[in-house]
Amino acid sequence: MGSLESTTPLKKGSLFGNHSSKKEKHPFSQRFRSSFSRLLFKKLDYVQWICAVVVFLCLVVVFQMFLPVSVLEDSEESLRAVKMRSWHSYTEEYVLDIGEDEAVFLPRISEKFKDLNLLNSTRKRFGYRKPQLALVFGELLVDSQQLLMVTITTAFLEIGYGIQVFSLEDGPGRNMWRNLRVPITIIQTRDKLDNTVDWLNYDGIIVSSLEARDAFSRFLQEPFKSVPLIWVIHDSALGYRSRQYTAKGQIELLNDWRRAFNHSSVVVFPNYALPMIYSTFDAGNFYVIPGSPAEAIEADAFMSSKKDNLRISMGYGPEDVIIAIVGSQFLYKGMWLGHAVVLQALSPLLEDFPLSKDNSGAQLRIIVHSGELTNNYSVALETMARSLKYPSGTIEHIAGDLNENSVLSTADVVIYGSLLEEQSFPEILIKAMCFEKPIIAPDISMIRKYVDDRVNGYLFPKDNIRLLKQIMSEVISKGKISPLARNIASIGRRTAKNLMVSEAIDGYAILLQNILRLPSEVAPPKAVSEISPNVKEKWQWPLFEAVPNSTYRNRVLRSNTFLNIYEDRWNHSRKDRLSTPVSDSDSFVYMIWEEEKHTQMAITKKRLEDEELKDRTEQSRGTWEEVYRNAKKADRLKNDLHERDDGELERTGQPLCIYEPYFGEGSWPFLHKRSLYRGVSMSSKGRRSGRDDFDAPSRLPLLNHAYYRDVLGEFGSFFAIANRIDRLHKNAWIGFQSWRATARKASLSRASETALLDAIQSKKYGDALYFWVPMDTDPRNPSQKNFWSFCDAVNAGGCKRAFSDAMRRMYGIKDDADSLPPMPEDSDTWSVSLSWALPTRSFLEFVMFSRMFVDALDAQMYDEHHSTGHCSLSLSKDKHCYTRILELLINVWSYHSARRMVFVDPKTGVMQEQHKFNNRRGRMWINFFSYNTLKNMDEDLAELSDSEDPNRHWLWPSTGEVFWQGLYERERSLRHKEKEKRKQKSLEKLNRMRRRHRQQVIGKYVKPPPDFEESSNSSLLAA
Repeated sequence: MGSLESTTPLKKGSLFGNHSSKKEKHPFSQRFRSSFSRLLFKKLDYVQWICAVVVFLCLVVVFQMFLPVSVLEDSEESLRAVKMRSWHSYTEEYVLDIGEDEAVFLPRISEKFKDLNLLNSTRKRFGYRKPQLALVFGELLVDSQQLLMVTITTAFLEIGYGIQVFSLEDGPGRNMWRNLRVPITIIQTRDKLDNTVDWLNYDGIIVSSLEARDAFSRFLQEPFKSVPLIWVIHDSALGYRSRQYTAKGQIELLNDWRRAFNHSSVVVFPNYALPMIYSTFDAGNFYVIPGSPAEAIEADAFMSSKKDNLRISMGYGPEDVIIAIVGSQFLYKGMWLGHAVVLQALSPLLEDFPLSKDNSGAQLRIIVHSGELTNNYSVALETMARSLKYPSGTIEHIAGDLNENSVLSTADVVIYGSLLEEQSFPEILIKAMCFEKPIIAPDISMIRKYVDDRVNGYLFPKDNIRLLKQIMSEVISKGKISPLARNIASIGRRTAKNLMVSEAIDGYAILLQNILRLPSEVAPPKAVSEISPNVKEKWQWPLFEAVPNSTYRNRVLRSNTFLNIYEDRWNHSRKDRLSTPVSDSDSFVYMIWEEEKHTQMAITKKRLEDEELKDRTEQSRGTWEEVYRNAKKADRLKNDLHERDDGELERTGQPLCIYEPYFGEGSWPFLHKRSLYRGVSMSSKGRRSGRDDFDAPSRLPLLNHAYYRDVLGEFGSFFAIANRIDRLHKNAWIGFQSWRATARKASLSRASETALLDAIQSKKYGDALYFWVPMDTDPRNPSQKNFWSFCDAVNAGGCKRAFSDAMRRMYGIKDDADSLPPMPEDSDTWSVSLSWALPTRSFLEFVMFSRMFVDALDAQMYDEHHSTGHCSLSLSKDKHCYTRILELLINVWSYHSARRMVFVDPKTGVMQEQHKFNNRRGRMWINFFSYNTLKNMDEDLAELSDSEDPNRHWLWPSTGEVFWQGLYERERSLRHKEKEKRKQKSLEKLNRMRRRHRQQVIGKYVKPPPDFEESSNSSLLAA
């Protein structure tokens, strides 16, 4: 066996085959081989040499026969080189190239998010509030997931994040968050999910564990789809279940989970094996952040639960020395080679453990552990043991992840037998160190980063088996574990308990910086380097251990239990959907369809006849206002009669109707159901059923365009309602309230509603703007900035410039003149969140002004924003570009149009007038905002739209009605021309009838004389 320790470099092929045919051609190589052979046989015993050759050939054949077939097939392309010389020379490195697919996760995420915040470094931030994060859990347990998130949260709080914890179920883990002073909200009670959380308040959401899957029902709905979401998955339960779903044909259930994965911005795993297990759900958003306290917690829980002697129950003697050989999570073609190297190095230990007939003394036991259950590999290990002359029963193969803890806790020494270059520190080594076992591992880069040789573990060069033998002789001396090895194992346990804390914190912090799209009013978090070293040294064990009566629950078993419950619930709901009765009578459906078709045809025919008769009758024409009112009345009479619900009937007699614009099902829980309110869906797909809501795109076709629906936001509902308003709104006053105000508990209470209606009916403030969401309580304005400073803060510093340019374009103001309307800096407040009420007539005047302002704003921003997605009012790509400046537009118009502005306390209804007229004198631009000025500008634009090129991009004509006096004159002229044309056609027809050629009469009837007729009659009577 001395040949195995030789370090003399050998040339490939020098030990095999007869090369006599090349003697004359290569005399130098022959002399080299001859001298080398003499040197080799001088050192090696002839019998040992022959045995080694036989062992090598047998192993090559056996391993090729018994390696797992699936592994060989899957890795055939990625495994490109396994370089080895022979069993007698380990001087050359083992190069295991498994391809580049293993390292795709980090670069892929970096490429995806590298330019998300490209503008953040060049644009101005105001930093009025902290970035807000929501952490969502399935249950507040005391486990590794909670400890990981508590540690990360501690670091996040230090660098400037605001944190809010949500959980579907309560638990003892609440105490850890209380000690951090982080607010906690339980969002599920009695198996019913609480839907009153406005997720738009948060800049990002982190969902931890599979058990929080039920919360995705909210995240998958509008308007919450745009919030960046990070889903952290800690175990492999669902990954293995996905294979069962595919095999059983449960494609709908598989797609249900796939929707959650596809919606997530990033899916985070703690190791590189899990992304492969979850490859069924890979949507290009997988990411790996190594580092978790799971191994340490699991090891402590296992040792505390196993009170009996595990060695005896596994069949080992109390004095046996047990060596566990473990390896990588990945199965690769050269896995056997690492095990062979380790077994070869352990063979000299057999001399310290002599065999006895009754096995009464200490025995050497070697356990080879692998994650996958592969019977073929067990046969290969048996062949290897016989070849290396191990006694029967010395080497045992134990497979399966469930046996991992038993193997590690039983072993005296753990050897890492994989020569594969790892991308993160192997988790099985962390767990072995937590079991306080001395570890021996190859000095690959990732292991060498955390293990100091002979300090907290042992390292050996993977190409030097001689040093591995030397290490084994130091660890095991005279059949016992040496005191030095035990001391190294103790240090290793302290190291492993807090391994990779810094990497985990840095990984999550860098990930958030890459994917969060922070608004301009948000202060950016501090750099990762500014996190305190104390926070990054250890997991938050004091908070974890301070929870009383905490019990450990296996995370894999807990996930499998949840998946069973979820599958049963999903199958039950699917059966309910399938059991819904469906009519099989196709003929009956066809009859209904035919009847409806005939009804619609009759209605259309009657409408055409009425229009034709209307054109033929002379109608008296009055002033333009009378014509306008008559036209509106005629349009209303054309509408089909419909049955009014109770809400519409009650609303008819009220002086005020408050509209609540919304987009998507996620905002439904925040909408009111009383007759005072009416919903306005910004999309025809997300409209509430069973309510008298209407969808804005049906009233304004512009909102069918997704670009303008997003860029205008809720402000688009103003244009939709004002378009032919008499058909929809019949109240003297009109109001609006954002669903987000309800989510913030800032909507009108019953008392404030009553106070508002009383003030309107009594005309207490006359033509006034009532608002109830003030700017000084807005979360975006904690510093109580003035109007224009706040507007700049929420619009990336571009509010004043954009407003000035829009005003200059609207009114034709010269470039050197001041075009920014002054807004006073006093102690009074302003309206935000589009929650206010106005007289209907004043609302139409405001819409008239708003249409021209939005058109001017769109003219300066459309080209760049539509083509690139970048908006000058935002730090990054933003599809809601105009919404924040339009939110404040009502204040500028009401202030400078000399309207009273009254704040209504949303809880008590107490009213207080803001910016009184006495303080406005000399500051208002009344000439620019007067009704006559706006009306003239509106008619000028309407006249211009008649002659404008229809192919040119111009927003104003699409935002509402286009009317002017010339349009009426032109329509009357066209009707007169049509009438004259029909009259001319009738005259031409009569002339053609008069001038047509008449055929001459061929024969003519001659009437007999009267005498002849009388004589004929008398003769007939006589007869």
